[in-house]
Amino acid sequence: MIPYLEPPSLSFGPFHLQVFGLFAAAGVYAGAVIASRAARRQGLAVEPLADFAVWGVASGVLFGHLVHLFLYHPEELSDWRKVVEFWQGLSSFGGLLGGILAAAVFFHRRRLRFHDYGDALALGVAPGWGIARLGCFAIHDHPGVHTDFPLAVAFPDGPRHDLGLYDAVVLFALAALLFQLSRRGILRGRLLAVLAALYAVCRFLLDFLRASDVPYPDARYFGLTPAQYGSMLLVAYAAWRFSKVASAPLGQQGRASGAGR
Repeated sequence: MIPYLEPPSLSFGPFHLQVFGLFAAAGVYAGAVIASRAARRQGLAVEPLADFAVWGVASGVLFGHLVHLFLYHPEELSDWRKVVEFWQGLSSFGGLLGGILAAAVFFHRRRLRFHDYGDALALGVAPGWGIARLGCFAIHDHPGVHTDFPLAVAFPDGPRHDLGLYDAVVLFALAALLFQLSRRGILRGRLLAVLAALYAVCRFLLDFLRASDVPYPDARYFGLTPAQYGSMLLVAYAAWRFSKVASAPLGQQGRASGAGR
């Protein structure tokens, strides 16, 4: 069984920096570096990814906080100050939504095809997100149901699944898979769809282990968490992406897959 540890936070006036913030920053940095190196190997310009990183993080934090408030914990909206305290409460799926919206606007304004960079982004997002999820595990903010599973964490009220740990394991495993696919040239131009589909299935199933008998439970809608509905959208995106590549004429499949450059 894994011991329950609570690392101290650092205080800077009204701001409190938790260990989670350090892991999140490390994840963003690692993801940006890996994605840039992958883009360079594919013969793509690296500058757009570097420029997008700032907009993607800002939009991810904003939407991550709003989804946390409006979907996961709407009870907090009774205090309007919670809306502007963006450093208090973030949803990973909300952050993903913010990043997607930022990417749609950014690449359109730059007149670049987003899916040209899809493989590079997938190779960076998976390990970067995994590192950030280690931050969730460090502060144990995703408790699961009680269990005697060997990887259970000894929470104060008894051993529970820790979904931050499981999510990190899933993402690092997917990162290894994507690396192998990229190295062998398999599913070129569709790695982002592969990541979306596989992570969505894993996350949908894992969220059934999420605890509801804790003081700060996540909201459910018809028995499902917001992340489970988000997982359905990711599967829909993956299906759309694969169908688009498959339906392209043989001579245009390189362009449809983003491998035309």
